[in-house]
Amino acid sequence: MKRQAAPSCPDWVRRAEPIEGVERIEAWFHGKAYAMHRHDTYAIGRTLAGVQRFSYRGSVRNSLPGNTIVLHPDEPHDGQAGTDEGFRYRMIYVEPALFQDVLGGRSLPFLEGGVTTDPRLAAATETLLQHVGYALEPLEQSEALANLTHALAAVAGAPVQRPKGDFLAARRARDYLHANYTRAVALIELEAATGRDRWSLSHDFRTFYGTSPYRYLTMRRLDAVRRMLLAGTSLADAAATAGFADQSHMTRHFSKTFGLAPGRWLQMAAHFRHG
Repeated sequence: MKRQAAPSCPDWVRRAEPIEGVERIEAWFHGKAYAMHRHDTYAIGRTLAGVQRFSYRGSVRNSLPGNTIVLHPDEPHDGQAGTDEGFRYRMIYVEPALFQDVLGGRSLPFLEGGVTTDPRLAAATETLLQHVGYALEPLEQSEALANLTHALAAVAGAPVQRPKGDFLAARRARDYLHANYTRAVALIELEAATGRDRWSLSHDFRTFYGTSPYRYLTMRRLDAVRRMLLAGTSLADAAATAGFADQSHMTRHFSKTFGLAPGRWLQMAAHFRHG
């Protein structure tokens, strides 16, 4: 008689309340977790159980329990279980601007491989990768981010010299976009707000914040959509309030950014809260 497989635990994602540019999650997945996607934050995490497999920069990477994952902003990647048992992990998503507060206009750290066993990064992520039920104090988070920034720079071998570009103009553009993300922002507005021509500004923004001005604007809208969905707002109302043309426009950007359709993302988040 053929033995039946034990029922598997449903996939779930648990989120901590975002604080000042840092989002913390813990999740469990079987099989395919995320389609190819990219976001404008660093994704830094630790595999807790199983094999966490993902495609990144042209090859397949496997993260084992205890490994540290470091994904650079705007780098496409997916996610799936490397074995039938599934995998569990914690991840933090950090806005590059928070690292720039420490770097002061130096190049963003870049780790080529995506997975590392370097003990410096393991130690530097310990505070931020605690259980999502643990509430970080603001000063605790700030200190942990500073330690993580220095560790990333050391492990990546980031150059000490400043890259060419206008850091202050890029920061003014970021502030302007953050304040106006729910409406269409014209390039001429950014030029006026920063005193920099559009082509130079686009280069500056990507150099110091790891993404383009438009991607940054879109991500702020998607952040607002996720907050509204968790609060019970409908997909259509959330899309309109956040500044998208319509629900389908928002859904396309959501799926490309997070690797999940908004309904599926909300279903998993709601299952863990109420299951």
